[in-house]
Amino acid sequence: MPDQEPTGFRHKPTLTGELVRLRPVTAEDVPALLPMLRDPEVARLTGSHAELDEAAIRTWYATRGEQDGRLDLAVVERATGEVVGEVVLNDWDPGNESCGFRICLVPGVHGRGLGTEATRLIVDHGLRRLGLHRISLEVYAFNPRARRAYEKAGFVAEGVLREALLWEGERVDAVVMSVLAR
Repeated sequence: MPDQEPTGFRHKPTLTGELVRLRPVTAEDVPALLPMLRDPEVARLTGSHAELDEAAIRTWYATRGEQDGRLDLAVVERATGEVVGEVVLNDWDPGNESCGFRICLVPGVHGRGLGTEATRLIVDHGLRRLGLHRISLEVYAFNPRARRAYEKAGFVAEGVLREALLWEGERVDAVVMSVLAR
């Protein structure tokens, strides 16, 4: 049972943990996020074929606060005050009380627990505060580090989307994972 009546993702909260603070992402965060958005390894791990220019990226982030069907939050490292990534609840399906999840961090901040805590904070918010029953994601087979982090946050593998990604001539499976309110 949610702690409050679900209102979609109109309300953009700030969520605070020991290591990170999640707050609404804005266009002012673009300089901090650009290394993540332009990193070839991040593109590979997320399966992103898109190349965006900085103006398009700024426009995208400037409109995140207006979105009712998704929740985009910046991940801020509390120790430094630096924006180190983003977490997103998207593809909201109110009839089924479910949505998708994704997270991406800037290069160089992995292995410090920031992503795990950010994932736990937003998943807890989705399940307890928004009344979601299911939050799901896909992770590519060549990203075992992410899969382990999702498992630490309570996600369970459900199945495989065979050869879901074509990356540099190689077909790669995607593992579907979810976490349930129970």
